[in-house]
Amino acid sequence: MRCLWLTLIDPEPRHNGQLVYSGGLIGGAAEAGMETHVVGLGRQSRPRPLGSGSDNKVWWLADGQLRSRLVSLASPLPHMASRATSPKLQRLLRDRLNEHWDVIVFDGISAGWALDTVLRRYEGQIQRPRFLYVSHNHERSLREEVAKNHPFAPLRMALRYDTMKVAALERRLVAAADLITAITPEDRDRYLEDQADLQVAVLTPGYDGKRLQQRSITKDLPRRAVIVGSFEWIAKQLNLSEFIAIADPLFAAAGAQLQIVGHGNPDFIRKMRRDALATEFTGRVRDVSTYMEQARVALVPERHGGGFKLKVLDYVFGRMPILAIDGSVAGMPLNHGESILYFRDPLALARGVLRVIDDFDQLNGLQERAFVQCHDSFSWRQRGETLRELVQAA
Repeated sequence: MRCLWLTLIDPEPRHNGQLVYSGGLIGGAAEAGMETHVVGLGRQSRPRPLGSGSDNKVWWLADGQLRSRLVSLASPLPHMASRATSPKLQRLLRDRLNEHWDVIVFDGISAGWALDTVLRRYEGQIQRPRFLYVSHNHERSLREEVAKNHPFAPLRMALRYDTMKVAALERRLVAAADLITAITPEDRDRYLEDQADLQVAVLTPGYDGKRLQQRSITKDLPRRAVIVGSFEWIAKQLNLSEFIAIADPLFAAAGAQLQIVGHGNPDFIRKMRRDALATEFTGRVRDVSTYMEQARVALVPERHGGGFKLKVLDYVFGRMPILAIDGSVAGMPLNHGESILYFRDPLALARGVLRVIDDFDQLNGLQERAFVQCHDSFSWRQRGETLRELVQAA
């Protein structure tokens, strides 16, 4: 099976959830026997020669940089897709479309930069490749929520304008696709609410990181909670700033620590650091597991921005007890009170952390049961095999 995989950018290194999902599925598809040719933008820091590759993966990556948000305002495409637009990339795509393909994959709404070119190439043709839209989120509902909740009115207006373009592009990708995959059951249901006769399958992520076979949380560890992630997207910043404003003074008063592990917009991080009492920001790190091993609990304090939280897999397989805002952890086989603790809002979450941070029996029970429940459920190769089966059946 020959697969033309259209994506935003070379997913390596995988420093955010979008790249983790893209890179994992590309590798899983190749491992499952699909000859996978990837078209997108390359990285100046690690260029790949055109047509290079191995193990069923071939890379066709154009030179260039992601376009700014300001430039995207003039495009009919939302920023997520227009930022990849370049003449070099379009020429590269047209050249590849002259070959035979069994399936063409649009890897997330960011691959919308390629939609018009692909549709023109196969317009009116009965015999054409199957089109697969691998969604990373139900984008319309997600972007509407983020735009509605942003506190700064001018930016809220800009986000609403971009959301209109997101919704239009998502509708076009869905209409063009023979099959859609959703990253969570909740997203699948949202697609089916929009259109009941769609072919939508759930394709949760895999995991190929470290798996800590044993861990015991004791009083020797600092009274510390960690939040791991990438904090460049507006929704992530909203969630984090809201939680820190509430949790930081409570943690300081209780002699507890909050550690934010991961990179983010420098201006945003500087602003957060300015008034922090009990919160530390590490910036980009080489290995998040080093920081998780020196903390007692891991948090998901996200009220805005749905979808699958890939950092939760790092928590589970790093044997971190997880505390989260209710509804923020989708697609995981975790049960409240047994393998995760849910709280209704940021204040309840902050108080919940301080209530359990010295309860070692509960903390160890949470991490052990979460590990067992997820142990056999997240394999990228299995996701690749599922993808191949879905394409064959479409």
